[in-house]
Amino acid sequence: MDKNTVIGFVLIGLVLIGFSWLNRPSEEQQEARRRYQDSIAVVQREAAAAAQQALAEQHKKEATLSEATAPDSLTTDSLQQAALVNTFGVFAPATIGEEQLLVLENEKIEVHISTLGGQVVYARVKDYVTYDKEPLVLFGQGDAKFNLTLVTTTNRVVNTSDLYFTPQTSGNTLTMQLAAGEAGSIKFVYSLEPDDYMLHFNIETGGLNGVLAPSTNALDIQWDQKMRSQEKGRKLENQYTSLYFKYLSDDVEHFGEAKDEDKQLPNRVKWIGYKNKFFTSALIADDALLATTLSAKQETSDERYLKSFHATTSVAFSISAKESLGFRYFFGPNKYKLLRAYDKGVADDKRLELDNLVPMGYQWVRPINKYFILPIFNFLSGFMTNFGLIIFLLTLVVKLVLFPLTYKSYLSTAKMRVLRPQVEALKLKFPKKEQSGELQQATMALYSSAGASPLTGCLPMMLQMPILIALYWLFPTSIELRQQSFLWAEDLSTYDDIITWSGNIPLITSYIGNHLSIFCLLMTIVNVIYTKVNMSMSNTGQQQMPGMNMMMYLMPLMFFFFFNQSSSGLSYYFLISTLISIAQTMLIRFSLNEAKLLAKLEQNQKKPRKKSGFMKYVEEAQRVQREQANKQQKKR
Repeated sequence: MDKNTVIGFVLIGLVLIGFSWLNRPSEEQQEARRRYQDSIAVVQREAAAAAQQALAEQHKKEATLSEATAPDSLTTDSLQQAALVNTFGVFAPATIGEEQLLVLENEKIEVHISTLGGQVVYARVKDYVTYDKEPLVLFGQGDAKFNLTLVTTTNRVVNTSDLYFTPQTSGNTLTMQLAAGEAGSIKFVYSLEPDDYMLHFNIETGGLNGVLAPSTNALDIQWDQKMRSQEKGRKLENQYTSLYFKYLSDDVEHFGEAKDEDKQLPNRVKWIGYKNKFFTSALIADDALLATTLSAKQETSDERYLKSFHATTSVAFSISAKESLGFRYFFGPNKYKLLRAYDKGVADDKRLELDNLVPMGYQWVRPINKYFILPIFNFLSGFMTNFGLIIFLLTLVVKLVLFPLTYKSYLSTAKMRVLRPQVEALKLKFPKKEQSGELQQATMALYSSAGASPLTGCLPMMLQMPILIALYWLFPTSIELRQQSFLWAEDLSTYDDIITWSGNIPLITSYIGNHLSIFCLLMTIVNVIYTKVNMSMSNTGQQQMPGMNMMMYLMPLMFFFFFNQSSSGLSYYFLISTLISIAQTMLIRFSLNEAKLLAKLEQNQKKPRKKSGFMKYVEEAQRVQREQANKQQKKR
């Protein structure tokens, strides 16, 4: 072969390589091709199911024939076997069998694994019961489904959920084996450690080269579950039932609770969690889940269920070698201390962060629960089991911590109250409406010279609001309060409904339900009383915005509508907090000598006082406002 021929072949090869490279499919085209193959797979699955059903019916009909037609029956069996081989390939023998349920259990959970599909079909949390004292079953047979979708070398689509596995047990380890031809196999290996809510789950494969399509580089997984109603108060329980997921190297996110939702996740995922108010089923990958699509749907046709969740995902896989793909199932309670323990001693980038399954509020509220409320709560629960008393002591601790600010707030109000005669004198000095700006400036100057600040009274409320918001998130989902009784309340995690009625009352049932919560009602009454007492004691003679008094009374009524269907423990906390506030106010009021306070303020007025930056800002704003008002008056 001469030199020119060699060069020609080389150039042709380069052209072919370049042409192949330029015409390789883009990621979008590959995704479109995958969707196309998925559509074909759906059609093939439906066709396979129809064929199998038709053959089963034909087999049943042939089985009723007399012995004289036995040769025809043999022919039918042969045809059925041929059809199954044509549809399922080497997996055809696994389409025939009888379902068996095998049990794995430890001190915490009990799971049933079916030979049909080799999947977990039942999970029970052993140390908890439902609201009506039944065993707490996260899902039973028919509620959940786990499936691998396999594509054979003949482009046949096979679902493991339709095939029968062969079980092998060894101690607390169960192996479900699916034969794939003479040398190939797929094994689902389940194992339970003592005293743990985690079920270890491995997918082990071998000898699948020549069984599955050569292009197979991932195993497609489908995981479905219907979420059972376990608690009292469907509305509140449904509010905290959601689909959670964690990106491999990022935060935990979740779906909205009130609507159907579908989402295709752009990045790799570490785990998927199907969570209701107090319990979760989670699938955790040792490595990563790829190409994940999630969906959530409200269940309205069957009151036993709240929502149904579905996940389609995949894991990287090679058919040319033995594989062992590691997973874990978590079937357990949403208990912060327990979930946090799974990250103990784990590197930051490997942490599961399952504790995010416990709702603790917004990012700026969550630290209050984590580092202030929960430590106190856990400390007190280590000494006593009466959670009504624990909530009382927690409230007392919070009020004692805030007491110095409460005292300062009351002192500020008292200062403005004893200065009321001087404020009234200023009103006589500036009686006209157009002099309101001057009156306001003179009043602020009076407070400043006496050493009184209106803003000081707002500080305790501003500091207390984040704590109240944090508790609003924590108490309804705190599993420690679940089924804990106190006084007339049977369960502090939900409402106490001594007064109930049936039927739908317009505008009433939709907001407060068909009941009255006694703790919530008492909280509302006490808050109205506290509002009246506080307003009478804080009357400083200043003109208030129109309707402000009415707004102050409306706030407790709004809380009633918010809390009547929420945690009775939360209403109880607010009730105790308000009663303590009333007691603190009365104690400070009777211990404070207002005559001495007034004398001290009058002494302050005689002393030169440097204006603060804030007061300068307020005075400047008032001056600008007054000038604008004068200009508008001149135009008129």
